[in-house]
Amino acid sequence: MNRIALVILAALAALMFFASTLFVVDQRQVGVVYALGEIKEVITEPGLHFKQPPPFQNVVFLDKRIQTLDSPETRPIFTAEKKSLVIDWLIKWRIGDPRQFIRNSGADFRTLENRLAPVVQAAFNEEITKRAVRDVLATEREKVMTDVRTRLIDEAKSFGIEIVDVRIKRVDFVADITDSVYRRMESERKQVANELRSQGTADAEKIKADAERQRDIIIAEAYRDAQKIKGEGDAKASALYADAFGRDAQFAQFYRSLEAYRSTFRSKGDVMVLDPSSDFFRAMRGGGPSAPAPARK
Repeated sequence: MNRIALVILAALAALMFFASTLFVVDQRQVGVVYALGEIKEVITEPGLHFKQPPPFQNVVFLDKRIQTLDSPETRPIFTAEKKSLVIDWLIKWRIGDPRQFIRNSGADFRTLENRLAPVVQAAFNEEITKRAVRDVLATEREKVMTDVRTRLIDEAKSFGIEIVDVRIKRVDFVADITDSVYRRMESERKQVANELRSQGTADAEKIKADAERQRDIIIAEAYRDAQKIKGEGDAKASALYADAFGRDAQFAQFYRSLEAYRSTFRSKGDVMVLDPSSDFFRAMRGGGPSAPAPARK
């Protein structure tokens, strides 16, 4: 039994020893083999690999995927016009030379980013100070990013990395300048609004005056046409009356008597004192046409 136990323990020890000489490199990683504290080999191909057992050799794995570094803090940068801008940026980078990366920053990505951030900020400072605000905001924004990336390519080699891309996320004025700009924009917008209101009021008054003028013209023309039509009607009526009266003088006198009665007895409150035998009532008595109506008392 002791022999069997010894065999098993020996087999386990051999298996553990053999396992300590094997390691797997993922396709997303780079394997760096250290021999007594020095870089012995850099393995970039994924798969199963062999090394000497500890403590002779050990392996450190580095992520070779693209990494992102955001601006850790926003500092104002003066433009060529001596105006302050606050710029938020980011860069995309990846390991290009694992040996140089480890010599410069060890295996800690945070150490690299802490050392790389000031370099990127300095590159942006140099490019922004050569340009005006308008160029940074619009016309040369893409060129600023391209020039910064060109500046960083040589610097990145000393860190053992490659700069994949440089981007400006946000460009803004500092707080006090931003408030001043907003106040000026608000004042300009209010001025434009007041001008539009004044123009609208003037146009409204003009339209109203034109409408009233057209209304007066239409009313005047309608009154003129009405008076003309009324005059023509009165003329035709007079012509008809004259023709009718000319044909029968006795009927005309009788019609005038009826008109006189209508005018005289129009109101029930009127009181007249007349002689019933007067000529005014002749038409009522059937005695022929009456005399013209007397004046009302």
